Amino acid sequence: MKAASRSLLLLLAVAALVVALDQVSKLWVVANLPEYTPVELFPWLSPLFSMTYVKNTGVAFGMFPGMGSIATVLSIGVVIAIFIFHRAIPATDTWVHLALGLVMGGAVGNNIIDRTLHGFVVDFIDVNFWPFRTWPVFNVADSAIMIGVTILLLDSLLRPYPEETEAPAAEEVHGE
Repeated sequence: MKAASRSLLLLLAVAALVVALDQVSKLWVVANLPEYTPVELFPWLSPLFSMTYVKNTGVAFGMFPGMGSIATVLSIGVVIAIFIFHRAIPATDTWVHLALGLVMGGAVGNNIIDRTLHGFVVDFIDVNFWPFRTWPVFNVADSAIMIGVTILLLDSLLRPYPEETEAPAAEEVHGE
């Protein structure tokens, strides 16, 4: 299999895995948890997190309630941009393709599937420890997007830049 095919397969497989985990977890939450009531499924994890079923009609972290359609349009744009630009990324850059798969899967799971089918996003992970105690409730897709963006940021910050070649001296350019 060619490297370009492997990188596309990685991107799509990661995105599909994120969508599957996200949607299955949300189906379980909707079927088993009461709305807006924290539930401690595993008491030993309660100092870290609980599960609270929240219907998010806003954009990221519930901001701007009722404006989720903007997030849907932006997510469609992000998915299209990832498909277009992933080909410009070297096939050997596995971390970037993995990160883009995480972002794509999160965008599809949250903002395209949820908002199209339900008109809202199902959030349920409620963090209980300091300093995140007041952090908004989120879900698997949100986590995938944040991990993907973090990988992309770290990759861009830690990537060594190629040596710049010096521009020819003015007299060499003008034939002097």
